[in-house]
This record gives sequence, C-alpha cells and structure tokens, in this order.
Amino acid sequence: MRAWPGCVVACAAVGLTAAAVAAPQALPPEAVRALQSAGVPAEALSVVVLDAAGRRLLQWNETKPVNPASLMKLVTTAAALERLGPAWNWSTPVWLTGPVNQGVLEGSLVIKGSGDPRLVPERLWLMLRRVQQLGVREIRGDIVLDSSAFAVPEVSPADFDGEPLRPYNVRPAALLFNFRAVTYTFVPDAAAGVARVLAEPALAGTLVDTTVPLAAGPCDDWRAALKPSFETGRTRFAGAFPLACGETAWPVADPQPATYEARLIEALWREMGGALHGRAREGLAPADARPAFELRSPALAEVVRDINKFSNNVMAQQLFLTLAREAQPGRPATPDAARELLLRWLAERSGPLADDVLLDNGSGLSRSTRLSAQRLAAVLLYMLDSPWMSELMSSLPISGVDGTMRRSRTPPGRAHLKTGSLKDVSGVAGYALSGGGRRYVVVAIVNHPQAGAARPALDALVRWALRDAPAHRVSSEP
Repeated sequence: MRAWPGCVVACAAVGLTAAAVAAPQALPPEAVRALQSAGVPAEALSVVVLDAAGRRLLQWNETKPVNPASLMKLVTTAAALERLGPAWNWSTPVWLTGPVNQGVLEGSLVIKGSGDPRLVPERLWLMLRRVQQLGVREIRGDIVLDSSAFAVPEVSPADFDGEPLRPYNVRPAALLFNFRAVTYTFVPDAAAGVARVLAEPALAGTLVDTTVPLAAGPCDDWRAALKPSFETGRTRFAGAFPLACGETAWPVADPQPATYEARLIEALWREMGGALHGRAREGLAPADARPAFELRSPALAEVVRDINKFSNNVMAQQLFLTLAREAQPGRPATPDAARELLLRWLAERSGPLADDVLLDNGSGLSRSTRLSAQRLAAVLLYMLDSPWMSELMSSLPISGVDGTMRRSRTPPGRAHLKTGSLKDVSGVAGYALSGGGRRYVVVAIVNHPQAGAARPALDALVRWALRDAPAHRVSSEP
C-alpha cells in the first residue's frame, strides 16, 4: 500500500530502506550492447525504473546530477497542472480608451498580455473581430501593447547556440504573438520555373521575395541553396529552390523580435479592413478602467499537451513565468521568482533538495540545468497518484504514434514518454504499460558527446520494462 505524498516521496528522492534495495547487478544486456555500439560508456547513462508501487526495478547512476534537456518540461508542466488546474486559462484584456462614434474609436486600442503562449494569428483575428463587433472600424489613436506582466532580462536569442533565427530560441514575453516567427512556404511551379514564396503571417513594413528560381538536383541542404537574407524590413532569397523538395515549409524566428507584435497586429488590423491613424507601439494599459472584453486562452491541459507532445520550448518558458505571476498577483514575473517557486514545489513533491538539482528556465533549453534521474522519477511517481495524472500522461508523446516519439522503435502505443535532446544529451522519461498490464515509471538519460547515437539504448531500456522488468531488481552504481 502506497503512502504518497508523505515519507515515500522523500524515500524516492533521497534513498530507500535497506529492504527496498536489491543486490547490485548489471544493466540489461540489450542496453549494454546498444551503448557499446554507440561508443558510449555505461558511466554516461543514468536510469531509474519503478513499478506503480514505487519499488525500484532498475537504478544506475540514479543520484548523479545530469542535464535533462527537455525532460525538464515534465517538472514545469506537472507543477502547473497541480497549482493551476487543467481548466485554468490565460486572460488577455482589451480596452477601448475612448468613445466609438460612427465606427471611429476616438482613442486607442490597448491589449495587455498575461503570458498566453497561444496568441496565434487565428486567435488574434478573433480578438480584432470582437473589436469590430463593438463598432470599431477606424482607430484615431494607437494600438498600445502592454507586456509589463513579465520582467525578463534582455538577452540575445543567439546566446544559447549562435542560432538567433531558430524558433526555439525566441525569448518569452508577456505579450507574445505567434511565437515571434514567420513560416516561409515554398511551392514549386515547374511551368513557370520558380517556387512561389508564401510568408505567414504578413508583417507591416516587411517585404518578402515572392518567387525564387527552381533548381535541378537532389533535395539536400535546400535552406543554404536559397541563400536567404533576413534583413530589417526585407527578406530575400538570392539562390534557388530544388524542385525535388516539393512543397516545403521553413519556420524562422523574426530578426526584429522587439517589434514583432506591433508589426503583426497592425498588418492584421489593416488586412481586416480597419484603419489606423496612429501606430502600433508599446505602452501601459489603463490602471483604473475595466477592459471592454477579455480573450481567453485554451485550457491549460491543451497547452500542456502542445508543450510535451512537441517539446515547445517557448511555450514552456511562458508557462514557467506564468507560475510566478499567478503566485504573486500584481508583480511582474521574473525568472528568479519562477525558479524559486518551482524549486519549492519540487522539494515538496520529491523530497529535500540536494546538489542533484539546478534549475534554469523551465524548458530544458539550457546548458546549466541539472536534475538526477532519481528526482525526476520521484516527480513522475507522485503524479501517478495525482488527480491530474490523466492530463499529464495524455500530454506525453505516444511511442510509435505521435509527437517526438512517432519514430521510436518502442512497441507502438505501449509507452507515454517525453523525449529530451540537446548536443551531448539524449533522454526519455514517462510511463510504460507492459503486456501484462503493469505500469512502470521509466527515466533514462545519457550525457555524452555521442548521446544522439545512444537512442537505441534508451529504447532497449523501455522494452526491458515492457517485458515486466524481469523479476530480479537491479541496483548498481558503476
């Protein structure tokens, strides 16, 4: 009989009773062979496998602090589901700061962000459509954008890996439209000898080449072949697009992130037939007036699903900061406040913190984050008895079916596992259901320069658990 979340939680994080620890034995042979094939030493692997009662069936390097990469999202989303609830949502209030006379707003339109990560063009269209339904066709003033709910230090999007145009490097913001990215779609027109270039969404003041010549040959490094130039106010493609690639989409983080929201909202308002006499700009919302309406986000459970299924770093960091904002209403959320809150939650749910934990931004897109396999397994085991277990589990990629696990060689549908990948890091963590109907918690992380090649070893460990994790328990430190 389990006693979560009391003593057993702490035991899962900081040690087990002598009766629970079996004699040391080797890793499963199939995992060892896969590691050897990848050129990865066993010392680079950390593993914990638990059954649903919390008994350890396999542990290896379990207390070692390792970089978990995107497995960190499991902690952030589990904490959010428990603290906020799966039906919770973000609210984006909108003000009309003046009277509306014959379709003219004699003032400004004000939009205040609260961290909603799903303010994509379709939902922004609904927001502006609501403004038009209130009778506004022309704005005499400005469109004012308030991002004061977050206080995030200014850093370069190139800081992490020198790739500022990668969408995963977009920085969080209280008012974040469409992940501050543009998707360029190349549609070959063989008869005309060109590929049509479609840019979505359109941004005010930004011109994009509408065609690029087609080229023969294989579809290899087609991005480099395009010879792109993402300049202020202009996107050019000086090269050619291989016909063999077919229709292809390329999402790119906008090179002017600070003005992205202003350019997008202005372009969308005008596209909808609205007139704007002023400009879209940053500013503060009224402190003493009720908003005209509020745009509500999808439920948190739906957002958590996007975060975990597709390992969305930007959405995870938005949620990370939102936890701090909700804990301290009226104060701008900071990364320091979010880290403090998440560390406190982690200690409450997995036992006293030690040197196996170092948190950064809540998404795992970090070189400094550290988390032991034992700590992460304790969180997953705690959530197995949580009221929100179903919401967390259903947010995880399904082996061989969807998300980042769709190409896994783990038996299809038998495991719900979050993946984690960075340079020198590869990992999986989540839940596996054996053919015998037994549920297991599985955490396996490799930190090594050849970590990417060790993915078959991670699959082998999951398959080992799915065979009802052989009757003998395994416990070892290399």
